[in-house]
Amino acid sequence: MTADNSLARWLDPEMRAFIARTNGFYPDDANTGGITQSRMLYDRLCAGFRAPRPPGVQTADGLAGGVPVRRYLPPGQPRAAALLYLHGGGFVLGGLDSHDDVCAELCAGAGAEVLSVDYRLAPEHVYPAALDDAETAYRALCAGGRKVVVAGDSAGGHLAAGLCHRLRRLGEPQPLGQVLIYPGLSSDPLRVAGSRAANAPMLTAADCAYYRAMFAGGAERLPVGDPEFAPLDAADFAGLAPAAIFSAGFDPLGRDAEDYAAVLTAAGVAVMYRSDPGLVHGWLRARHMSRVAAAAFAAVVRAAAGLTALAG
Repeated sequence: MTADNSLARWLDPEMRAFIARTNGFYPDDANTGGITQSRMLYDRLCAGFRAPRPPGVQTADGLAGGVPVRRYLPPGQPRAAALLYLHGGGFVLGGLDSHDDVCAELCAGAGAEVLSVDYRLAPEHVYPAALDDAETAYRALCAGGRKVVVAGDSAGGHLAAGLCHRLRRLGEPQPLGQVLIYPGLSSDPLRVAGSRAANAPMLTAADCAYYRAMFAGGAERLPVGDPEFAPLDAADFAGLAPAAIFSAGFDPLGRDAEDYAAVLTAAGVAVMYRSDPGLVHGWLRARHMSRVAAAAFAAVVRAAAGLTALAG
């Protein structure tokens, strides 16, 4: 989370307060303790922001094809289609607890079952382990012909998009839809170098390059031309699932979201794209302390509800 926080002058008081609160979870030596410390600090951050689950949402931990998952059921009868959720955290951080409240609120708001996936993390498990786990959980959720929307934030948005490309490569039907929240989709996170977003609060382009290299198993192992690793590297985007894509103005990944919306639209894919200039990467966690983030999250819920409703 090293960044030039002077950029915060472009943000409203609520978003500045969110950034300050987030930074308060990270001591001055936060970058010296390695992966173990990074995960501990991230888990502490997520716990500090975690909101109560909405009333009536029921959860159960289990396995989907051998992959650890958490299932969320809404009050009343759930929609016919379900939502597969893949958490953010740079492919290195997070798990079932880090995004528990987000998944619970999506479940209640969209009225759909949500399956959150505890996919394997780098550097212990490099690409394509996380995507393999996403595919396994997706197939388990689709059992019996059930329709599924895939969704995720940041690294999870990357995995959701990558899963769509994998299914197309295999000649299999697409998910009912894809909901991508500030996703990382390019093979070159430094392509925004020199822009204001490159050194934004909460996440920098250098951070993105670090996480991408961890995911690949080293900078020298970055796959070339593999849309399952970098969805924007695809040669063709036709036939992919309808997409709802959400971006933030002060985010080095914002250009990825914008470009992906453009190439999908050009290929004839139905796209809903929203960019909020006053938001930063990780704004999901700000949805209860920022009116701008709350409005963006409400749009995510509406998109999830609309896509799951396509199953009838």
